[in-house]
Order: sequence, then structure tokens, then C-alpha cells
Amino acid sequence: MKHTISILVENHFGAFDRVATMFSGKGFNIRSISIGETEIEEISRMTIVTEGDDQIIDQVVKQLNRLIDTIKVVDLSDVPRIERELALIKVTMNKGSMEEIKNINDIFRGNIVDITNKTMTLEITGPPDKVDAAINVLSPFGIKELARSGVVAIKRGEQSKIVKKQNLS
Repeated sequence: MKHTISILVENHFGAFDRVATMFSGKGFNIRSISIGETEIEEISRMTIVTEGDDQIIDQVVKQLNRLIDTIKVVDLSDVPRIERELALIKVTMNKGSMEEIKNINDIFRGNIVDITNKTMTLEITGPPDKVDAAINVLSPFGIKELARSGVVAIKRGEQSKIVKKQNLS
């Protein structure tokens, strides 16, 4: 089963590396990873999408909570959440397909971010299922290049207060 895990970490050198090393050291696969600053400059939010049964994910969450830079770990998989992903999709284009690709772009509320004589690059943003659907619809035109940001996610509703771990040394 796919799980979306939100991790608040201290925003300094090595925090990302420790999380990635924990995953690789335990043999857990990361399907996507996204990281950026939060509303508090000293804290970053990592969103990791991984797979595993509930027992494996419980182990992952416990291991992540033990890391020195970790502030908070939440498995968002079973809670109401907002997920978004961005994809840049470069599609083969000719005069006959231009209007059809533009119409598909409009249906997915995308943006045309580049156009040449032979290609059109679309920016599609939304839930991962929407991005997957856009890629599937555009595939027959010939996808020349694809870049996906990875999922970013937060829990719906009220924000829980961020409380830093106490230094126990």
C-alpha cells in the first residue's frame, strides 16, 4: 500500500541525508520525495511517498522519529489531506496536433510554458491522479521528456503547533 509521510526536520546541513540514509539502510523504497522550508525558516517539511504494509510503515515512522534532526513525523495516508504535484510534460507536436494538445491542456487547467516548431511543454499541477491522467492522455502524441516534482502534502483543517524536540544531552 502507498503511504504519504510528512516529516518536519530542522533546516540545516545533513538532515535530508540522514532521512534518505535511513530509508536506504533499511531497504525501504522512496517513490517520491519533496522538501522545502515551512512558515518557520529553521524548519523544513519533507513529504515522502513510499510503499509497505502498516507494520513496515509503523517501523519507518519510529525510525524517523529517532533521527536527531526530526521534529515531527506523521503518516498522512489515513487522514484527510491535500496533495499536489507538478509535472512538466514535453510533447511532440505538429501543425495538426497543436489545437488538440492545447485543448487537453485546457481540460487539465495546465499552462503552456514552452513551444517550438516540434514540441510543446505543458505544466500540469494537481493531485497525483490528475497528473497521471494528463500523462496518459498526452502519451499518444509522444512524450519527449517528463519531469515530476514529487508529492507535497499537508493535513486538512487546523494546523497542529510545531514543537521542537528537547535536547536530551
